[in-house]
Amino acid sequence: MIFMHEQEDTVREITYAQALQEAMSEEMRRDENIIFLGEDIGVYGGAFGVSRGMLEEFGNERILDTPISELAITGCAAGAAMTGLRPIVEIMFSDFITLAMEQLANQAAKNRFQFGGQASVPMVLRAPGGSGTGAAAQHSQSLEAWVAHVPGLKVVIPSTPYDAKGLLKSAIRDNNPVVFIEQKLLYREKGPVPEPGDDYTIPLGKADVKREGRDVTVITYGRMVPRCLLVAEELSQRGIDVEVVDIRSLVPLDRQCLIDSAKKTGRVLVVHEACQTGGFGGELVSTIADSEAFFYLDAPIKRLGGLDVPIPYNPGLEALVVPTEEKIASALQSLL
Repeated sequence: MIFMHEQEDTVREITYAQALQEAMSEEMRRDENIIFLGEDIGVYGGAFGVSRGMLEEFGNERILDTPISELAITGCAAGAAMTGLRPIVEIMFSDFITLAMEQLANQAAKNRFQFGGQASVPMVLRAPGGSGTGAAAQHSQSLEAWVAHVPGLKVVIPSTPYDAKGLLKSAIRDNNPVVFIEQKLLYREKGPVPEPGDDYTIPLGKADVKREGRDVTVITYGRMVPRCLLVAEELSQRGIDVEVVDIRSLVPLDRQCLIDSAKKTGRVLVVHEACQTGGFGGELVSTIADSEAFFYLDAPIKRLGGLDVPIPYNPGLEALVVPTEEKIASALQSLL
């Protein structure tokens, strides 16, 4: 059984992309200081269709199609945020955060600190990330560890439509810059989301136990969450009870949830799509190793990340670069 206590009373199902659009539209109706800017987000409706219909509702003074310059888009958003607006930026592919890093890491992330709290930078940078669409090495990376390494940035990666909407609304209301990464293969996935009149939010920094178990813990996020849940269900047929923890927010990180789960099961596997070397999984492992949970472990903590290679264009090779269900199951069984 999958435990999703926050979603018990909902019946409506929409896609991950629709949930994001609802979150932005509802927040823009609530606060006229929110603007939305990015490449092809207006007339075209976004590279992945997330912003369809928003230009017609909010007009071209609040839905701003920009030139193809991620550096300029992000710099404009940071400046606008410091002067009282609350920008949402869409970077067409998260790979292009590389072009925006100066404004994101050296300006947006640091201004509040450098001005002693006199200025804030309430902006959200949305970025589709991850592989699986045949977009090859320059459009398929998972770079969340890069931005999580920058003090002053919050980093969020939702795995379900429910989480996507609730977390995006919280990110938009936050007075700090938030990098909001949406893994591309999740856009068409459907799930229960409350009706638009239900103004729910999910606080940043709160993990979610997507499946409770007693034998081993899997700590993961993004599109690896549904993959790990499938493996957990398969292993349950063999009497192996897997707990799946979705961290949802990398920064801030709900460390206590991870520690509690590790103490409960005594065995931990960390799974993420990004390259294993230097990946955020290392931070998750150290969170448990540096805590009292270490003394409850019955086996060393294992990490399962993507291979340390550029994402191939060939679909067969691309599928093998990230943790597959077979690799996840094998890693779990080795822990037991």
